[in-house]
Amino acid sequence: GLNLAPVAMTGPELEPSTINVVDTVTGKSASVKLIPASAMDDIDAAVEGVKTAVGLDNLLAIDFTHPSAVNGNALFYADKGIPFVMGTTGGDRDKLMKDMEDAKHFAVIAPNMAKQIVALQAGLEDLAKKFPGAFDGYKIEVRESHQKTKADTSGTAKAVVASLKELSDDEFEVSDIEKIRDDEGAMAFRVPEDALDGHAFHRYTFTSADGTVEFALEHNVVGRTVYAEGTADAVKFLAAKLREEKEGKIFNMIDVLKAGALE
Repeated sequence: GLNLAPVAMTGPELEPSTINVVDTVTGKSASVKLIPASAMDDIDAAVEGVKTAVGLDNLLAIDFTHPSAVNGNALFYADKGIPFVMGTTGGDRDKLMKDMEDAKHFAVIAPNMAKQIVALQAGLEDLAKKFPGAFDGYKIEVRESHQKTKADTSGTAKAVVASLKELSDDEFEVSDIEKIRDDEGAMAFRVPEDALDGHAFHRYTFTSADGTVEFALEHNVVGRTVYAEGTADAVKFLAAKLREEKEGKIFNMIDVLKAGALE
């Protein structure tokens, strides 16, 4: 099974604090001390303490943070020898991948941890490879809504757009994605009021030139449970890889799906 580490790194501008994390399914809870990234000595000491307690190969990090922290956090994990699962989007993705490849570090890096959405993405990629240009002449539109605290455009939407562009000759760009981050706009997009602080609603459409035909694809998520489930699967997958592989490697959620590492 998985056990939650008693310490975690938080934003550099935040004060140290202790939070109580509760599993609403099992009712189990655990206290976690949050240490700001600015207190590096304290973080180093905490990491070494956890490694001593659980063993060098039994500590993995889960990273869902701000886009501005993506690259620095990844380098921190590599420097400390901590394999990690990162669901954070944004940052310099090319640098992120190169840094981890150069470090030969173990990681699962994916813009979306929801297994079902990842499977849908994989299906679209396959469709685009088999039938490129099938929607030539059709206009692409993409709208996505997330809670206000999500600073960047959805990484999932960006990945889906790549496949849509293979299917259509529309000159749609990632910058054309409509990003909704206000409550009024979100509710107009059918987000329930009680989900404004935690949701991911996406709609992609192909519309014919004369407007008589429309194909639409939606995936709407309320809360974060589906991401937590996929993240747990990714952690178990990565833990197995640590014992199977001699050299570090970067994996994604497609790898997790292909391995059948799902619960």
